[in-house]
Amino acid sequence: MTRYRISPRVPPVLLIALAMALPVDRLEAQATGADHPRVLTVPAANPADVASIDAIITALYDVISGPVGQARDWNRFRSLFVPGGKLMPTTGGRDGGRGVRFQAVNDFVALSGPGLTDVGFRELEIARSEDRFGSIAQVFSTYESYRGDETEPYARGINSIQLLHDGSRWWILTVYWQGESASNPIPERYLPGGGGGK
Repeated sequence: MTRYRISPRVPPVLLIALAMALPVDRLEAQATGADHPRVLTVPAANPADVASIDAIITALYDVISGPVGQARDWNRFRSLFVPGGKLMPTTGGRDGGRGVRFQAVNDFVALSGPGLTDVGFRELEIARSEDRFGSIAQVFSTYESYRGDETEPYARGINSIQLLHDGSRWWILTVYWQGESASNPIPERYLPGGGGGK
């Protein structure tokens, strides 16, 4: 298990600077409540899951997908994310605007996990647009979602996935997504054969 400590006594700007300067596997943070430090841990990843961008994204889709009643391997899911990683669905406002909901990895597991098992949720990547510079990468991953034994997707959208390579493995920092709608169709360039796809 990789261990991290995050201290509230360190000014947030300094903590961010330190996090950006140090390799993830050496970042020791301290998230303390009153007098009791709480060490945040990340389960050890299967090296094959984090060896490449393709591998970690494949693992992400694989671990959330399964038939009705199949428990998901949430430790495998957790192992893909840097501590403090977020899952961020966009939300619709009453005025027609858009917002975002920030979820920690464990919040996503608690809120969405039972539903994924109950309905037999599957999500498939159908196209990908990828940009990389040094140790950072940004991926637009177009998905289709299915429930139970459905053969036609009930939803599509784009996952915007930010990644970091720490010198030995890839980590997911955030998964930020928006579903397709009649008023906001997915552009052709993000669909299979559209030029930005896999």
